[in-house]
Amino acid sequence: MAVGKYLIILLGFILLMNGACSNRQRVMPHSENQTAKMQDTVISTSGDYVLGAEDLLEILVWKNEALSRTVSIRPDGKISLPIIGDLQAAGLTAAQLRDSIKDHLQEYKETPEVSVIVREVNSLSVFILGEVAHPGKLQLRSETTLLQALSLSGGFTQYADPDNILLLRREGGGETRIRVRYKDIVNGRNPDGNVLLHRGDTILVP
Repeated sequence: MAVGKYLIILLGFILLMNGACSNRQRVMPHSENQTAKMQDTVISTSGDYVLGAEDLLEILVWKNEALSRTVSIRPDGKISLPIIGDLQAAGLTAAQLRDSIKDHLQEYKETPEVSVIVREVNSLSVFILGEVAHPGKLQLRSETTLLQALSLSGGFTQYADPDNILLLRREGGGETRIRVRYKDIVNGRNPDGNVLLHRGDTILVP
């Protein structure tokens, strides 16, 4: 009788362990896939991406290797091309820049076929200062929220005041200051505080 009871307990323990292992096997691939997707996310360089300084572009002019080249957008927002010279690129989409190049080339070449390919996105960066593990310039490759940027910077230090975060944003010739309370974002009281960051934003964690 005692042996039978012992066998029942042992069998139940084995079934419980097998169930736990199978649960882990179901959950872990999903978590790994999510991580891989986050790591492999690259910003869309389709028609809506606005070019900025330091972005690397490949300019292709059909049947004309002399005019085709790879260029980086200078800090003044311009690129230099043969025949055309300096041309504004920052602030335009790839499609708009393509059309601008075609317009300039029509003076020298009839119906030129031009392609603009964004090879590297280097202008999408923000700055994080103050009480985070890794303050400094943060190079982004995809659309990034405030909380994601804080995570990428290593999170808060033990001296941080996360309920007095200040987001500085330059737009329209002026500077906008946005006060953010970390606690209100994570508890759902103010989910809109987890704003999508813009190029050149500065995050200050006191």
